[in-house]
Amino acid sequence: MKGARVRRVTGALVEAAPLRGSALYELVRVGERRLLGEIIRLAGDRATIQVYEDTAGLWVGEPVESTGEPLTVHLGPGLLGAVLDGVGRPLLRMADQTGDFIIPGTSGTTLDLAISWLFVPRVGVGEPVVGGDVLGEVEERTGFVHRVLVPPGVCGTVADIRSGLLTVSEPAARLADGRLLYLGQRWPVREPRPVAARIPPRSPFLTGQRVFDFLFPVAEGGTVAVPGGFGTGKTIVEQSLAKFGDADVVVFVGCGERGNEMAEVLREFPRLSDPRTGRPLMERTVLVANTSNMPVAAREASIYLGVTVAEYYRDMGYRVAFMADSLSRWAEALREIGARLQEMPGDEGYPSYLANRLGKFWERAGCVEALGRPRRSGSVTMINALSPPGGDFSEPVTQASLRVAGALWALDSSLAHRRQFPAVDWEASYSLYADFAGGWFREHVGAEWSELRDGTAKLLKREREIQEIASLIGKEALHDQDRLVLEVGEMVREFLLGQNAYDPNDAYCPIAKTYRLASAIWKLYRSCTELLAAGVPLERLALDRPRRALAALRRASSDELEQRAAEAVRAIEEVGS
Repeated sequence: MKGARVRRVTGALVEAAPLRGSALYELVRVGERRLLGEIIRLAGDRATIQVYEDTAGLWVGEPVESTGEPLTVHLGPGLLGAVLDGVGRPLLRMADQTGDFIIPGTSGTTLDLAISWLFVPRVGVGEPVVGGDVLGEVEERTGFVHRVLVPPGVCGTVADIRSGLLTVSEPAARLADGRLLYLGQRWPVREPRPVAARIPPRSPFLTGQRVFDFLFPVAEGGTVAVPGGFGTGKTIVEQSLAKFGDADVVVFVGCGERGNEMAEVLREFPRLSDPRTGRPLMERTVLVANTSNMPVAAREASIYLGVTVAEYYRDMGYRVAFMADSLSRWAEALREIGARLQEMPGDEGYPSYLANRLGKFWERAGCVEALGRPRRSGSVTMINALSPPGGDFSEPVTQASLRVAGALWALDSSLAHRRQFPAVDWEASYSLYADFAGGWFREHVGAEWSELRDGTAKLLKREREIQEIASLIGKEALHDQDRLVLEVGEMVREFLLGQNAYDPNDAYCPIAKTYRLASAIWKLYRSCTELLAAGVPLERLALDRPRRALAALRRASSDELEQRAAEAVRAIEEVGS
């Protein structure tokens, strides 16, 4: 608003007055450099603004201008393959304009306004349309159809519609009341996109990681918290799921993590091949980068930007995997902003509304029936990393997430130190989707799936108990059956739960291979148990050959799977000879 001036500057927070008639979460431009900011508190005509850019050099008395709209993202063709900062600016295009470091006050449109897209209409003149209807289609990437949607809340009769090459700034259709529809649409990032209905999950979200798919599965549209201390492999887990997870679109948010890790993602993703299409994986990925060396205020907005993009592709009828690394850094941004606002702190200094904010964010996951016609369903599956200080899962961010997340993949530093990757603590982890996933796996993979899963979980629990006893009395003093549990438990951890991210045949594991491995190990355990019951001592059992056969099965390619599985069965059948 004209006449508003900066009254006080405290780090990323700026107070300005007079700002009459402005709304909470409205965007403003601050100072001569026109820094982007957002109103987060109003008291009379005085507004408190969180600035998304570096405020160094900002002085009292500089002008403040209101934009009249909240933080929005421009959604449309061109998002796939994009690398955005926390407020939606395209980092790669901005690097061409300003160099490797963003100059404060630089503006950039999320979508490239110069690119023309071949628009194929799916409705005709005179047809009524409502919010969510598919207006037409654009081939955003080779083989990927981008469905152009009527914005929610808009309805009318099509008076004119175009076809052919269009940019996102050119009208694609005109309604009878004169309103124009474009290939893209704007949406406020803090507001969930509306849906027709929420529906039950249809299938599990397959990760290609055996420990998750087998022991702690997640449903499509489900939520997973992945807490772990420093060095436990949270970032590797998230990146592996982004590469191999069974999703049509991947949205990856680097929220407050180290810049070198995000730089590695940016270098690696364009080189990765999508196993489904053979084309670069980046073509179905959207990256949002707000690393620890970027302004902390934009970190708070970055996860909302990412999940809004995910909801947009969900509304087209796609399965979207959303991953944030990590929510703890987002919560730290909330804590810093709350401290500058002098809000009453809660546990460990976090604002008292932390659990409420986290709950509302996690609830944006799920399977839905989208608005409009034709009928279509989509999903957003959330898998978010947490970085509890010192690996303490009792801290507020982890506890608030566990109240609403459907699964916990707890990473253990002691397992990581023993080179067990993924370093998942199978005693602390759980999944509320196990019963649903078990029914799907029994129908589509193998009838013994649930029996194998339950038996393996009990075996691992028993192995840990025996390990504690063996540490006191020695392994040699144990009964043969207990020593067998230790032997087979080690095989479970090495061949079934552990994976080598550098082995091209082991970095991703099809669900059929997981089932074959679990079946073979369990068959070995039952055969050895029967032989021990018949009086055969453990030393007489030839376990070396089954071990080698299981190692070969683990490293088998898809073409070798049947042969290696048969060899493992033969080796197990001869274990007592």
